Amino acid sequence: MHIAFRADASLQIGTGHVMRCLTLADALRERGAHCTFVCRPHQGHLLALIAQRGHLGLGLPELQEGAKPNRNGTAHAHWLGADWTTDAQNTQQALSAHQGGQPVDWLVVDHYALDVRWEEALCQQAKRIMVIDDLADRPHACDLLLDQNWYGDKNDSRYDHLIPPPTNRLLGPRYALLNTAYSQLRALLPQRDGIVRRVLVFMGGSDPTNQTATVIKAMMVPNLQELALDVVIGVNHPDPTSIAVLVGERPHTVLHRNLPNLAGLMARADLMVGAGGSTTWERMSLGLPSLVIGVADNQLPTNQALHSGGYVHFLGHMKEVTISQIVAAVRQALDFPELLKQQSQLMQQLVPATGVAFVCSLILAKG
Repeated sequence: MHIAFRADASLQIGTGHVMRCLTLADALRERGAHCTFVCRPHQGHLLALIAQRGHLGLGLPELQEGAKPNRNGTAHAHWLGADWTTDAQNTQQALSAHQGGQPVDWLVVDHYALDVRWEEALCQQAKRIMVIDDLADRPHACDLLLDQNWYGDKNDSRYDHLIPPPTNRLLGPRYALLNTAYSQLRALLPQRDGIVRRVLVFMGGSDPTNQTATVIKAMMVPNLQELALDVVIGVNHPDPTSIAVLVGERPHTVLHRNLPNLAGLMARADLMVGAGGSTTWERMSLGLPSLVIGVADNQLPTNQALHSGGYVHFLGHMKEVTISQIVAAVRQALDFPELLKQQSQLMQQLVPATGVAFVCSLILAKG
């Protein structure tokens, strides 16, 4: 089976879309599928990583300097780097050349700037189309839609007006695309005791506003310096040198860069301070209590819902979160281990870490 992915990474977009597609592609390859990625080489793209993971990456034409994308009616149109018709034509040409004019079995689309118009334009290049979305803010034309987020009572109805009834829907964190390392570690981890000794910090693969530095500074206050601290930054972090300096100034602190996944560090940690993106489901699958900071507007609704449900402690949008608030939240976590223990159990009930296996089985069965 031949499966193509249309997803991008950049300093603005972040790395989460490509990373979760890579997780799915790795699992499909283990089951005999051939996977190809179609990406536009924005600044901060991950085509090299795609190749390192053993998948073919087809780079779309680079935009001419100074070119501006047309507004296409989607909230994230500017992420595409071109108007949707140009992107559709580029993708058609790339897939047709690669496939010798034959359609792929599945085209997986994970891009906030693409909607029903682009998907209908690509229907001749794919026997079936799968859309991965988080926003429910635009219509789609697809055979399968996956949204791994959680919105409480509203979860199952969010796409009622955006996709036709026959579309197969996978809605909620039970379908989260997690690396198999998480399910393997989950089976080995003892129940957490709620006592905080080690804290993990990861603010996303790009962290363009350097929230990592803000969190480290919060962890430098005297009565928090005895906690062990693991700090992770991604390949697109804007200022790794400043982070290395801060890490060197704090005792019991280790800096990690460009890790393939966070499963091992999450298993060791007792508390995480992190962004509200795709790592949400990774840490929840391992029952890791978390203080969450929204680093993008689209992260707010689901994290507000998770906060209301008692699954995470959501501090708010990064523009509103201060060092003193982070300090207060960490101190509260230290003071209420029983609360963290209960939260850990709730998390794992919501995210069973079996999503990628289920999605793979469904794709291959319909192939």
